[in-house]
Formats: sequence, C-alpha cells, structure tokens
Amino acid sequence: MKRYVSTRLVTMFGVLMATLLLTVALVGSNMDTILTQGVVFQVRAEITENPEIVKSFSNAEEFESFVQDQIKQRVKTLGLDEPWYAPQRIGLTMFKILTLDFGHATFLTSDSGSSDVKDIILEKLPRTILLFTTATIIISVIGIFLGAVSSSKVGSKIDRLTSSFAIISSSFPVWWIGMLMIFLFAFVYQIFPARATPSISPTDPGYFAALLYHMALPLITIVLIGFGSWAYLVRNFMVGIMQEDFIAAKKTMGINQKKIIYRHALKNAAPPIVTILALSLSGSLGGAIITEAVFDWPGMGRLYFEAITVMDLPVIIGATYVLTVFFLISIFVADVLYGYFDPRVRTS
Repeated sequence: MKRYVSTRLVTMFGVLMATLLLTVALVGSNMDTILTQGVVFQVRAEITENPEIVKSFSNAEEFESFVQDQIKQRVKTLGLDEPWYAPQRIGLTMFKILTLDFGHATFLTSDSGSSDVKDIILEKLPRTILLFTTATIIISVIGIFLGAVSSSKVGSKIDRLTSSFAIISSSFPVWWIGMLMIFLFAFVYQIFPARATPSISPTDPGYFAALLYHMALPLITIVLIGFGSWAYLVRNFMVGIMQEDFIAAKKTMGINQKKIIYRHALKNAAPPIVTILALSLSGSLGGAIITEAVFDWPGMGRLYFEAITVMDLPVIIGATYVLTVFFLISIFVADVLYGYFDPRVRTS
C-alpha cells in the first residue's frame, strides 16, 4: 500500500508540473504584454499622483524621459526584458505559482480592495466550497440512498420513478431552472432574494447569516437538478451486484434486507461511487460559471467569468492552479480509497 501511495504521489506531482508548464506556455506572450501595460499604468499613476515630482521638470520632454526610464527599470526588475520562453523566466514563473505567489491582478480586486491574486482567490474559494460542496454532499447522500433502494426493487414504482426523474432532471440546464426558480420564489412569492450576493458588507457581523439565507435558493436548485442522476448512477452500479451469488446466499441465510443492501452490496459498489464523488467534489470547487452568474453568487465561477471577460491573466492562472491542485488531491484520495476497497488495484 505504501508503494502504491508513493507511486500515485509522484504521478500527481508530474501531472501538476506538466499542467503548469502548459498553462505558462499558452499565456506566456499575452502575459508579458499585459504585465508590461500594467507596469506602464502603475508607474505613470505613481508619478502623476506626486505633484513634487511633476514640478521638478521644466518641460514635457524631460518628464516623459523620466517616466520611460522608470518603466524600463521596473520592467527589468520584473524580468520582463527577457522573452517569456527563457528557461529562467519559465522556471521562476513556475516556482512563484507553486508557492502561491500569483502576483497582482490587472483589473480585479477583492471586496477589501486588495489586488493580490491570492487574496482574491482566498476570498472567493470559501464561498464556492460553502455552496457547491454542500450541494454535492446533499446530492450524493440522497442519490446513494435512493439508488440503493431502487437497485433492490428493480422494476418497482420507486425504481421507475427514480429513473424517470433522473432523465427529466438531467435534460434541463441548471441555469434555466435557476431562472425559473428566481422568477417563482423571488418575484412571484418573494420567499428568497433574487441575488445570491448579500447587500451588506463582508465585514458586517451579520454577513455570514445573510450569506446562508441568500444561498438557499441556488442550493435548492442545484440539489433538485443533481440528485436524480446520482441515484440513477448508484442504482446501475448496484443492480449487477444485487444479482451476485454471495447476495443470494445472504438472502437465504435470513440476513436483513437493509443490512444486505447497505453493508454488503453498497460496499462492493463503493469504488466507482467514491471516484464519482471525488470528481464531483473537486469539480464543485471550481463553481459553475453560468450558475454563479445567474444567481450572482460571489464564488470562483463568477471570478472566472469576470477574469475571462477582462482578460485578467494573473487571476486566470492563479484560479486554474488552485483548482488543479484540488482536483489532483481528490483524484489521489479516490485512488487511495480505490486501493483500500479493492486490493487488486494496489497489487496490480
């Protein structure tokens, strides 16, 4: 088991490094252009905001020459005078990303006004975890329970109802159902607010309670759309297991039906269920761009949407790295649990 875990760790680190290198290569030239433009804007803003410096020049030519010299020095300090594909540039960039040093956003800021990409991500990530991870856990619990019951009663009313609901709910996009839910429960009945972002400041003592209240409508929508397909997947995983000889033997031994389903059959179906759960949890950390945009939820999905809209590459790179790390961690946990539930995996 130790060798299996060690091998998976080395593999995951290699995947992370390859992802980083590919990301840097894809945005390298564009990043240099945006960073240089940011330096020009920052230097000019710093100089013009200091009237003493402006008054020290007798004409516009001297002032412009001073500005250009300051820009060149700042560009050289940041290493932007070398091409993005230079080994030292790529190595330094990857090292900074690995150590969570994403630099400063070009356009976006956090609610507190910080332009540090790390501060922006740390502000948005907990909100996405709160909404989507909570929804994923609720969906998986309901789905596993319904799927297990359906698998033990193939062809029954509950089985047909679960399968039909899974097909119907999966056919509708979350954003469309979200718009209908907003119209119905925010405008017609006015039970929930239309926007999921609280109107009060994040520093207000009642902000968290307001956030939970505003989260109710998107949470209900996501759970309503998602648990049917989860139940259908679990049902399909367990149908074959329920026909196995060892299940039939336990039935003839007089073992309680619920114990057979949840202790024996569900345990044998655990590896694929754990894999899907891990992928769902890691995927939920990225939020959902359209869903968060519809509900105006202040999480990672909306951050991605805003960063892509204004091409804020430092934010895009930082968010991509953080979500890649979470995804690899979830895959690693799934692999370890797979090896725990099925010894054939770790010995192959």
